[in-house]
Amino acid sequence: MMTVANRDRMLHVDLSSASVESRPVPAAWRRQFVGGKGLGARYLYDELDAGTDPLGSENVLLFMLGPVSGLLPGETRYAAVTKSPLTGGFLDSYAGGTFPDTLAGALQDHVGVLVTGRAPEPVTLVVADDGATVEPAETWGKDTAETDEAFPEAAVACIGPAGEQGVAFATIASDGGEHHAGRGGAGAVMGAKQLKAVVVRGEPPTDLAELREQYAQRYREGDTGQWLHASGTVETVDFANEVGALSTRGWEDGQFEGADGVGIEAVQRLAAGREYDDEDNPGGFRVQTEDGETIPRGATAMSLGAGLGIDDFDAVAALGETCNRLGLDLISAGSAVAWAIKASDAGLLDKSFEYGSPEDARALLEEIVARETPLGDALADGVDAASARLGGDDLLPTIKAMELPAYDPRGARSMALAYATSDRGACHRRALPIEREAFDGDWSPERAAAAVIREQDQRSALWCLVVDDFVGDVFDDLGAEWLDAIGLDTDGDLATVGERVWTLTRLFNVREGISRADDELPAKLQEPLDSGPNAGAAIDAESFDAMLDAYYSQRGWDVDGRPTPETIERLGLTDAVDRATRPADTTLGE
Repeated sequence: MMTVANRDRMLHVDLSSASVESRPVPAAWRRQFVGGKGLGARYLYDELDAGTDPLGSENVLLFMLGPVSGLLPGETRYAAVTKSPLTGGFLDSYAGGTFPDTLAGALQDHVGVLVTGRAPEPVTLVVADDGATVEPAETWGKDTAETDEAFPEAAVACIGPAGEQGVAFATIASDGGEHHAGRGGAGAVMGAKQLKAVVVRGEPPTDLAELREQYAQRYREGDTGQWLHASGTVETVDFANEVGALSTRGWEDGQFEGADGVGIEAVQRLAAGREYDDEDNPGGFRVQTEDGETIPRGATAMSLGAGLGIDDFDAVAALGETCNRLGLDLISAGSAVAWAIKASDAGLLDKSFEYGSPEDARALLEEIVARETPLGDALADGVDAASARLGGDDLLPTIKAMELPAYDPRGARSMALAYATSDRGACHRRALPIEREAFDGDWSPERAAAAVIREQDQRSALWCLVVDDFVGDVFDDLGAEWLDAIGLDTDGDLATVGERVWTLTRLFNVREGISRADDELPAKLQEPLDSGPNAGAAIDAESFDAMLDAYYSQRGWDVDGRPTPETIERLGLTDAVDRATRPADTTLGE
């Protein structure tokens, strides 16, 4: 049995020189930031100067674990941390599957791998036995499934053609494309470094078995565990549709009349007569399409189904598989297709696209990755970039240049605040207050701000341990019991750690020029919904500003969204604030 690893070192890999070095993590950083998102953010802030090109050799890419990765219940995850080529700000993206478990075994005394530089030729990074080697890549040009198949005895995190072509919403895929570090374009950073794949070999750790089983049992018996085992995340389609918050046909409607064709009813029809035991189905719910593909998660049906007006489940699953193999974030991909449909309707394009056509969607996704046409090349840099080049501002909502997920805030205004203040751009995984507000009336600005802040800080704390999102609700103490079990002290309780990390990522973004103007209410959300239970609903700028003011005040940030000196000092971040690398005309919180 493997002993609990210290994970007090970082493996530094310079692709320019193909050199590898193990260095200790500063002890103060471990106490303040623990691991995962927190330590990744601290390294990113320390390594980069303001204005670093996300696709330049100076950007860094971290593959981060937590101090007890591989031991926690649920699906082990890792965090990819970098500067986003889509938003120009902080990015952390997460993926599960066999890769993080194996990485946890391969990096027994290391909490992550920090990759710098750019290889002169495409390479593969092989990680094993607490070390790494840089080797020529034989799989450049292959898709994610083909790349994974090239290493049958290892776990692989790789890019597909989208990452190789620098698509700004390219993913890092693992398990043959079944899992993705998706949003924000970490795959494009990997491609710019000519790093095709990270191949890891190691046995997952097996310590703390009694504690792990206690938490696993809590999870199995809890509401979230039972919900996932019964339906995966597909039921989110039905939930969003029921409350009138399912963005449909390019955000024109809040309900999709074809939801039964892509939601839980469709999955139940597919599942009829099929049985899977726990060995076949370790993650819980699973059925397959007619082509034998595992049913995708709810976001696929929301973005590529309702978002594009496609009500055929097999067609939606096939589009999801196209994104998986190409290495595309499916939320941004769905938005790119929806933007092209709306732009063609507005007469901005010389070709026509239609809702309800999986053929149009697939052809456009391939055009985006190829980057050989003006439209494909523009959309490869995101919806905002396409609007800037081809016209059509405000056809689709974005925040910090990131396309919104499919939960429409016009069905719950607090979601607009959650999207606007997310540190990586519009994201529903930072906070999801719609789950409460949709059934609990119209919240005051102060209540909305408090709910969003609480979720953001809690999730930041859990992601320092890199806890599975869906297991997080069984960690009543945010993971303190686990840190006690390995003897890791923290600077403040874990709620404070979460707040510290969230404030640090804000400092990073402020240093990159992000301000209140970027915590915006998209014009699309100020337009009334056409149909559904929220027909006529819109978010007015005045009520949004009131929520944002309340949020900044409760955070201890100034009216422009900059953490104040008092907040920086209270959270122990004074040493992290590097005045020399701030924009010359920017003052943090002063």
